[in-house]
Amino acid sequence: MNSEPASDLVCLQALQQGRDTALNQLITRWQRPLFAFAWRYVQNTTDAHDLVAETFVRLHQQRSRLRPDTKVSAWLFTTLSNLCHNYYRWRRRHPSVSLDAPIDDAETSAHEAVPSDAPLPNVALEHDEAFAAVRAAVERLPHDLKTTILLHHFERLSYREIGAITGCSERGVETRLYRARQRLREELAGFMHETVES
Repeated sequence: MNSEPASDLVCLQALQQGRDTALNQLITRWQRPLFAFAWRYVQNTTDAHDLVAETFVRLHQQRSRLRPDTKVSAWLFTTLSNLCHNYYRWRRRHPSVSLDAPIDDAETSAHEAVPSDAPLPNVALEHDEAFAAVRAAVERLPHDLKTTILLHHFERLSYREIGAITGCSERGVETRLYRARQRLREELAGFMHETVES
C-alpha cells in the first residue's frame, strides 16, 4: 500500500487547523486505493465513487474529533468498510440492476465482433464463468471475512494494518483469512468439479 504515515499526520493536523487544502492532499493519496476496495465490495462503479466521497466527507466533518496521532489510512479504510457494509445491507433489501453488469451477447456492438488476438470464445467463457463464480462467492461472505480478504488479497495490507482497520488482533486477522478461504473453497468446490468434468 502507498502509505506515508508521516505526511498523512501532517495533512491531518493541517486539516484540524482549518487548512482545507490538506483534505485535497489526502484525497489525492487515498482516493485510488479506497475506490479499489469499495468497487470490489459493492461491484458498482458509481456507488463505489459515492462511498469513497462520503468517506472523505466524514473525515472532514470529524476532523476535530480525531486524535492528532490517528493513523489516517486505518481510519479511512475502517470508515469506508462500514459504509460499504451498510450500503450492501441496504442494497439487499432494495435490489436493482447494475449498469456495470456485463451486456448480453445479443447487445454486442459491431466492433466487438471483429476478429482479434483474444482467446477463443469457449476459453473466454470459462474464464468469465470462473471469475463470476469467485466474485459471487466473495460477495456472499460475511462482512468481517469479506473485508479481511479484500484488504489482504487486493489491497495487499499486512495483518497489522488489517487489524487496525477491522479492530482485531493479527492472530484474529489470520483466523478470519483462514475461515474466508475455507468458505470460498467449499462454495467453489461444486463449480470446480463441474469445470473439470466438462
